[in-house]
Amino acid sequence: MPDSKRPLRVAIFGTAARSDYMYGPILKALPDEVELVSIWGRSADSARRLGESLRVPWYTDLDQLVREAAPEIGIVSVNYHANGQVGLQAVEHGLHVLLETPIAHKLSEADAIIQAAARRQLKIEVAEQFHRRPPEQLKLKLIASGLFGRVHTSFNDFAGHGYHGISVMRSYLGFDVKPVQVTGSAHTYPLTAHWSRLAQTTGPREETQEHGLIEFDGGQLGFFHWTNVGYDSALRWWRSSRFLAEKGMGITIGVNLQVEERLSLLSPGNESPCFITVERRWERVDGGALVAMVAHTGDAEIPIVQWRILSAQPGKGMACNGMMTRLVWLVVC
Repeated sequence: MPDSKRPLRVAIFGTAARSDYMYGPILKALPDEVELVSIWGRSADSARRLGESLRVPWYTDLDQLVREAAPEIGIVSVNYHANGQVGLQAVEHGLHVLLETPIAHKLSEADAIIQAAARRQLKIEVAEQFHRRPPEQLKLKLIASGLFGRVHTSFNDFAGHGYHGISVMRSYLGFDVKPVQVTGSAHTYPLTAHWSRLAQTTGPREETQEHGLIEFDGGQLGFFHWTNVGYDSALRWWRSSRFLAEKGMGITIGVNLQVEERLSLLSPGNESPCFITVERRWERVDGGALVAMVAHTGDAEIPIVQWRILSAQPGKGMACNGMMTRLVWLVVC
């Protein structure tokens, strides 16, 4: 593994918009943790523009980049259909990789990336997975502590679409559990005219609801619910997730960012729920970025469980999106 006392060397592979407005600024805002050393693009013009914008050397020859810039991590930010091909090239050049969603366009490409990384003992992280968000990470730490016992049933209640919602639902059960049967149903319904924030239009809309039931080999159940207007419709404002476990349960309550994690175990006497207090800690007394989430469990043996951003140093990188900061770290941690 790289020397943890120096910044990790990172290269961006691809000149997609996110390379310039998101990944580049995030990396440059974390000088103590990472160093952006180069970028690669298929086109000399686009590679040069991005290199000049981010003020780093640019390449169109991947072999030359790896040889001269010596990166340790590759952030793949390319066209959707090229994700698998470029991701595999980065791994085959010996780099830990941060990939966009999904990991590849084809299952065969995803398998090839995973197998190549396993052979080389390299880390793969997929950006934007909802289960990597701080509230979800805190819940997963609580589950891993054993306080809740075995999780029997898990729900994505419109928390996220597709792979995002599935990642939340599966995370509570454990990604190692094997699905054995999937039942799905999709239906389309008309909606009354209303404002679409993403499309910036007002008018009648059509909704497609997706519902799935996944049965796993250990007897666990997973439920997936989503609507295609879930991100921008005043008619479909609820986004949540749930899990039901042997010794308690958890449910997200709220709207948009104003959410509360309602997590409960049994109170002494085993007759009523005992709710876990979740505390959010910020960069400054008056706010700033989120640096930690702390669960005060009420359990004498495990009184505190917490999630903390690894780069939580006051004034250093806290303007960055905490989720993405943590994702970059998770590639090699």
